[in-house]
Amino acid sequence: MLDHLIKGATLVDGTGGPARPADVGIRGGRVAVIAGPGTVTEAAVTSEDATGLVLAPGFVDPHTHYDAQLFWDPYATPSMNHGVTTVAGGNCGFTLAPLHPDRPEDANYTRRMMSKVEGMSLKALENGVSWGWSTFGDYLSRLDGRIAVNAGFMVGHCALRRHVMGPDAVGGQPTPAQLDAMLGLLHDAMDAGAWGLSTTQSSTHSDGDGQPVASRHALPAELLALSRAVGEHEGTQLEAIVAGCLDQFADDEIDLLVEMSAAAGRPLNWNVLTIDAAVPERVPRQLIPSDRARKAGGRIVALTMPILTPMNMSLGTFCALNLIPGWGRILALPVPERIAALRDADVRADMLRRADSKEAGIFRRLADFGRYVIGDTYSRANEGLSGRVVGDIAAERGLDPFHCLVEICANDRLRTVLWPMPTDNDPATWALRRETWEHEDVLLGGSDAGAHLDRMCGAPYTTRFLGDCLRGRKLVPLERAVKMLTDDPARLFGLRERGRVREGFHADLVLFDPERIEAGPATLVHDLPGDSPRLDSKAIGIVSVRVNGVETLRHDRVTGAVPGTVLRSGRDTRTVSTK
Repeated sequence: MLDHLIKGATLVDGTGGPARPADVGIRGGRVAVIAGPGTVTEAAVTSEDATGLVLAPGFVDPHTHYDAQLFWDPYATPSMNHGVTTVAGGNCGFTLAPLHPDRPEDANYTRRMMSKVEGMSLKALENGVSWGWSTFGDYLSRLDGRIAVNAGFMVGHCALRRHVMGPDAVGGQPTPAQLDAMLGLLHDAMDAGAWGLSTTQSSTHSDGDGQPVASRHALPAELLALSRAVGEHEGTQLEAIVAGCLDQFADDEIDLLVEMSAAAGRPLNWNVLTIDAAVPERVPRQLIPSDRARKAGGRIVALTMPILTPMNMSLGTFCALNLIPGWGRILALPVPERIAALRDADVRADMLRRADSKEAGIFRRLADFGRYVIGDTYSRANEGLSGRVVGDIAAERGLDPFHCLVEICANDRLRTVLWPMPTDNDPATWALRRETWEHEDVLLGGSDAGAHLDRMCGAPYTTRFLGDCLRGRKLVPLERAVKMLTDDPARLFGLRERGRVREGFHADLVLFDPERIEAGPATLVHDLPGDSPRLDSKAIGIVSVRVNGVETLRHDRVTGAVPGTVLRSGRDTRTVSTK
């Protein structure tokens, strides 16, 4: 007997093949039968009529930071609401394990680092996570049987360094014995199911003390040794971030990425390829590592987002504005001193010059302050400004846009919420995106879901992209769009029997209304441990989500079931050839 029968759905199976009407039966957590409408004769415990709805594989998000959130939110919201059934965590070199059992202070260091570098609420990290593990395997076991989505995790380079070197991990170099110990920890983590190694050399990644995170101090020899270790395990990967990921790679960064992938004989993915027709040289430059890696026996995959991610800014709290060269020092001042500095015309002029310089790289996109929209305000002086464009207000007041923005924020003691409007929403850029998606080493993803919670909301990229494909720009047909969200990332990670709706595969399924599929606007909610805020977005048109055959969501409401699997390398992933 079938556990459940979905009747009359329009099946888009993840292969890219034509949509077709079908009945799909589930038994024992797997797809048991796929047949023409009305032809399944086996009885089912439950059934539903899915006429007019699309049935697709559950979406796979290749770049998240749900490492902590899954402890207080096993549903990985809002990702699961938007049809995501599998998440990849442990990215960018940052994980919560391993932790040295004799140094309890390491947990506090990790919490402060994650709060700073990934924008996670420190209160939520303190109140929502047990922190009782030491090994990576112990960390994974704490999630077994208590999550609603499937989740796999890389092991972070920063955690390996901290465990072995202690405080010397920041600024120091490992002795041969310490490097051996690091390699041993990495092998242990992969034996326990880690998907491989993630690392960062990005200049934007600093810890809670404001110092470059531990992995940024690693020399190429260390990175290559760790990469070779990854290649000794079944079903593993590399993920790496370097400074050039944000704009354009330097020659030595290209060399490093290629050498790491070739040394491991494993795919390496990086995040995130920003596509903008105003900078036509960027995409060709960023794909050079992919071309070179193919020749060297590796594979390098660029993640790119198919939507414009809602993102807010503030002069009062850490955000992307702090990463503009020269801005961090000013925006780190105590609020009264910060306001005084921002009101200084010479300081503002220097800030604008730095924001528009070549060294600002991709952050130059944030410097068009006349296009910012005012969000929440907190003072009587700013009443009526929410929703208005800074350029219009500046014209009324006879001020330049940045000066106007500063005065508005100063009235709120810098608490004003700011929404920068995207500069890359033009037809030429969307055409370039469609062209770039055709490259064999470009993959959709990069949501950062679980991180930067009160600043950005990338999790809804799945539903927003599908809505755009069906009723918006229609850059790719539905069948291709679904494949890009399901089978493509599943194949990159070597997921066993996932990513397609096929008999015998795990029944990770999403049922949606093609006439309505979309993501709602990003709104600020206070539902994290400690009443901390985050941005959320409602899923529109998602009827049902099933993970391993069990319904976890119906009409945007979680069911309470936790059928997700902690996906372990080797057992749940196979090695993806780079040849």
